[in-house]
Amino acid sequence: MSGIRQVLRGQLHFSKEERNRLLVPLTGSETDSQLLKYVARIAHRKNSDITLIYVVEVDQELPLDAELPKEVMRGEHVLGNARDLVKKSLDGRSSYVSTDLLQARSAGPAIVDEAVQDEVDAILMGAKVHKRFGKRTIGETVDYVMRNAPCEVVILRSAMSDVLLRELEMEME
Repeated sequence: MSGIRQVLRGQLHFSKEERNRLLVPLTGSETDSQLLKYVARIAHRKNSDITLIYVVEVDQELPLDAELPKEVMRGEHVLGNARDLVKKSLDGRSSYVSTDLLQARSAGPAIVDEAVQDEVDAILMGAKVHKRFGKRTIGETVDYVMRNAPCEVVILRSAMSDVLLRELEMEME
């Protein structure tokens, strides 16, 4: 498979039979819409099988198959909106878009397992910088996926919040 970076830049030309298999974990954050624009951009340049996933994390004290109606409803809403947005932006191109709602203890391993099972070519996911234990981080999920994914991983990091930017400026003074 050619590099996703080259596909995004439009540097490669493909036959109609070549397809990308893309996995796109969504969280319902503002980063999702920007991420989906990149997914559509890739699918415009190369036919793709796109799987949009949403992972409902289940607390340790609950059984893995626990009923979590609010979280499931939110996931279905996020996936439905994302699927519609991607399909609309593809304008009838021959890319295939599917959705999957997963329940897992931790999102990172669930994303990697899905990537292995579906033999995807790339994972495209969003990240947001936040503060944890006094340090800026992009979180355990992104870190886990970057370290364990069997394929390319493309991270779209959203801009830092004003609070984090001010703190960073103060550190640099």
